[in-house]
Amino acid sequence: MSTIKTLIFDFGDVFINLDKQGAMTNALQLFEVDELPEELVSINTLYEQGLISTKEFIDFYTENFPKLSEKEIIDAWNFILKDFPENRLEFLKKLAKDKKYKLILLSNTNDLHMTWIANNVSFFEEFKACFDVFYLSHEIYLRKPNADIYEFVLKENKLKAEECFFIDDTKDNTDTASKLGIKVWNIDETSQDIVDLFTINKTLF
Repeated sequence: MSTIKTLIFDFGDVFINLDKQGAMTNALQLFEVDELPEELVSINTLYEQGLISTKEFIDFYTENFPKLSEKEIIDAWNFILKDFPENRLEFLKKLAKDKKYKLILLSNTNDLHMTWIANNVSFFEEFKACFDVFYLSHEIYLRKPNADIYEFVLKENKLKAEECFFIDDTKDNTDTASKLGIKVWNIDETSQDIVDLFTINKTLF
């Protein structure tokens, strides 16, 4: 059995709590639609992948929803972001201090969300400093669950897939990683916590 040498973490609903359902309900009410049109989903994806700028992203929404202010659109976009329990930071800091594993963050995110986090999570820089590498989808122009983002991480860091352990709350993301030979934990954020990583996955460590 290969020894795990690298831990790769998602960010949302692994470290920072998200309210996906609440954000969707809020957006549908704000935009006065029953479901998000395909065009909005596509724009959101392009933005997460860094293929359009924040200005282009906001301009798209203000043009399509002229009744809404720029602030209302940004607030709706950031509605998903909630609290960051500090015990998760302490868990990560201990991992970083022990230096047993290479630590990588791999997150689908965007400039607006990261700006909100930098302004609202007092220990964000401390959190970021725990990682050996910090990959954000909009900065590397790649996005989960596409296989190329995992191949990029493996190649950039000269990693063997079977020596990596990837934690993500979205099954599509862990499924793709698993097909590449990466060991995975599709964490259930409603009942599991990253601080219990080694207890829940003790057969692998």
